[in-house]
Amino acid sequence: MVGELVPSPVDPVTAGVDFWRRYHEFRRVRQEETRPDEPVRNDADEEAHLKRISPFQAEKYFEVSRGREMLGLLQMSFVEPAAPAYESNQHLCEADVFVRGADRRRGIASSFLPVIVELMEGRGCTTVGGWVEEDAGHGFMKWVGAESKLAEIESRLMFSEIDWPELERWVEEGARRSPDTKLETIIGPVPEDEWEAFGSQLSVMLNTIPFESLDHGKIVVTPETMRDFYNRLEVNREVQHTVLTREPDGTISGITDVTWAPHRSEFIEQRFTGVRPDARGRGLGKWIKAAMLLHLRELYPDTRWIGTGNAGSNAPMLKINRALGFKPYRTGTAYQITRDRLAARLAAG
Repeated sequence: MVGELVPSPVDPVTAGVDFWRRYHEFRRVRQEETRPDEPVRNDADEEAHLKRISPFQAEKYFEVSRGREMLGLLQMSFVEPAAPAYESNQHLCEADVFVRGADRRRGIASSFLPVIVELMEGRGCTTVGGWVEEDAGHGFMKWVGAESKLAEIESRLMFSEIDWPELERWVEEGARRSPDTKLETIIGPVPEDEWEAFGSQLSVMLNTIPFESLDHGKIVVTPETMRDFYNRLEVNREVQHTVLTREPDGTISGITDVTWAPHRSEFIEQRFTGVRPDARGRGLGKWIKAAMLLHLRELYPDTRWIGTGNAGSNAPMLKINRALGFKPYRTGTAYQITRDRLAARLAAG
């Protein structure tokens, strides 16, 4: 029960005001410790975010609290059977655990481990993954026996340092090298009548992302998953911007997209950038990235910086980002551990 320093389940959809009071105070403590230079989403928007139910992904929450104070929180994510990529992803799940700095080394994080195993057994998952950026998290993962599977570099580009004339040259060069290719810019959702074609072509590019040694399934984008994605953006009050290149036959050869949100109006999140394997070597990646930045300068002149993450092994994208002026800001690691190994760790005490 809450107050006994043991995990208690909580459902954000039905949670009362006491939970939200604890949660909001807790997430601000976490933000201050892990990402103090980034803005915090307001309480109403955060509650709407957690209460949203997706047909393709299930979320489970457990807290460890003492009185009016939340000390630790576990969030588990599972792929639902309705997801188009369920078959190749059903054995996987994700766990996010955070414990306040002042309350670590009291067994709070480890108290979530039996919950994770039980949830995995109930869902038939055999592998759980977790994302870590802080030293305490790395230490905990090693203690548990999880393995490092993917290293990612987060980079930031300060708008005040961008060489805008150089970007204009990139755009000119891209158009010159591919005179029959059309550059398109979309603000907001892709038109619904294009979802089928767009989703299938985006899927091809997404499945070329370097995952290093991470156990992962296929990525499948369908009109249904796009509708769910746009619903999430609407709930989060995020605006998506997409720049793409289209070949004469209508095939999309390159895509880059970002999101902007009012609660972080000076910070833009760079999401995916990809070029079809059969269209590489023509400078399309540089073209769409430069065109996107020029587009953002017109719409959001007060932007301070844009952030992006890339696998450490993704040399081509890192090369483009470095040429743009992106600088390494921090690193993160994706860990994974099998259910059997985690259960054995628990049995060993």
